[in-house]
Amino acid sequence: MVCWPLKKDNVVLILHALSGDAHAAGYHTTKDTKPGWWDTMIGPGKAFDTNKYFIICSNFLGGCKGSTGPSSIDPATGKPFGMNFPMITIKDMVTAQKKLLEHLEIDSILCLAGGSMGGMQALQWMIDYPGMVKSAIPMATTARLSPQAIAFNEVGRKAIIGDKNWNNGDYYTSTPPNLGLSVARMIGHITYLSDEGMHLKFGRRLQNKEEYGYELSSEFAVESYLHYQGDKFTERFDANTYIYLSRAMDYFDLAGVYGSLTEAFRNVQSKALVISFTSDWLFPPYQSKEIVKAMMNNDKDVSYIEIFSSYGHDAFLLETEHLTLIVESFLSTVTKEFCDASDKK
Repeated sequence: MVCWPLKKDNVVLILHALSGDAHAAGYHTTKDTKPGWWDTMIGPGKAFDTNKYFIICSNFLGGCKGSTGPSSIDPATGKPFGMNFPMITIKDMVTAQKKLLEHLEIDSILCLAGGSMGGMQALQWMIDYPGMVKSAIPMATTARLSPQAIAFNEVGRKAIIGDKNWNNGDYYTSTPPNLGLSVARMIGHITYLSDEGMHLKFGRRLQNKEEYGYELSSEFAVESYLHYQGDKFTERFDANTYIYLSRAMDYFDLAGVYGSLTEAFRNVQSKALVISFTSDWLFPPYQSKEIVKAMMNNDKDVSYIEIFSSYGHDAFLLETEHLTLIVESFLSTVTKEFCDASDKK
């Protein structure tokens, strides 16, 4: 069922994570080797059904795939901003997204959905624009970054800054700091997996050999995998952007800003479905439960589901079968409530 498509009241806003972009589903060109990052969830007949919902996904502020970020040209100098780009926050990203919806003449969001950093944006949206957001699905996320997560982000940033080619962020006309960015991605990718998942996927299997070589070069399959992920990341991402976005995550602290998490959600009007995954140790389930408890303290309409998964933090991208059933059911309920309520007016 579509709710007044001409009035755009069936809008679903998809919010991407740190390394994502606006290409959430499908193929942009015939040259694309892979579809969008959430293609298993978005499209005709899928969880976020494009036959029913008006789907929007934009590259967030500070990104390097469409919006203004450190790699963008500074009109004052004619050169990339680099480290002259202002520090940004999750709240700034949401403010920019609100401007986009205003440009599209959209004043109501049926549902927000996003995992990880996307979930942070969803929470901020619910707080900043309570009358605009009908529902939200924050997945594998947190209301504030833990000291452990901040620590991993700092190691990643130091890897980039320590690269001989970083040049204080001024590398756009020379060799970029690919080694540092690759290492940062490798560190991040470890946090996206789980101990169980790594055992299942790699174990202690060697890569292209049967016996230990007793040498310093990479021998294990998991080493080869991390090197591949790191190298591929440098082909599509900007190092300065990684520094700024990881810092924006560090600063995200709803309890710190509003005095308490309960106070942060006091004025929220959205129906919420919070989803966590058992093996996610980057944003573990207890952090999702804190969000749920704070909303319940305010008598908000909130549901919680913890999905058993061995995929770790990446589960929100990979547990398609479970998520499809859950999201379809939630969106169906929200759509029916929203349409019925509006029809009676």
